[in-house]
Amino acid sequence: MRSIGNLLWFFCGGLFLGLGWYLAGVLMVCTIVGIPWARACFVMGGFALWPFGREAIDRREFTGQADVGTGALGVLGNVLWFLLAGIWLAIGHLFAAVACAVTIIGIPFAIQNLKLARISLAPIGQVVVTVEEAAAARARNAGSWR
Repeated sequence: MRSIGNLLWFFCGGLFLGLGWYLAGVLMVCTIVGIPWARACFVMGGFALWPFGREAIDRREFTGQADVGTGALGVLGNVLWFLLAGIWLAIGHLFAAVACAVTIIGIPFAIQNLKLARISLAPIGQVVVTVEEAAAARARNAGSWR
């Protein structure tokens, strides 16, 4: 089912969505200052191309280690992203989710748009993994959150 969902998504707009994220990433790299956001754009571009069976989780939760993107600089980067682009991207994905959900048959696409809206708000420090990898990371870290 994931493959069918991803193929339908890809041909019904996912290709353009992913290419848009990749273009934004290339433009960010050209500014040099935008390199941290460029990496986030590339992560979101891959997620936008094939979202079914994948989810975005905190990189610290996945690897078990903190890094620059999951620390204070990552928070600062996410605040800047949220103010300049994240809120508008999330609103766009929310509108797309509502439009898909109204059609009933588009509910799976609406769910994917909601996932994209969530990562659009704060992409720095996130990693996109399969649902199984995310569940394994959560189970591995379940005892360390005490």
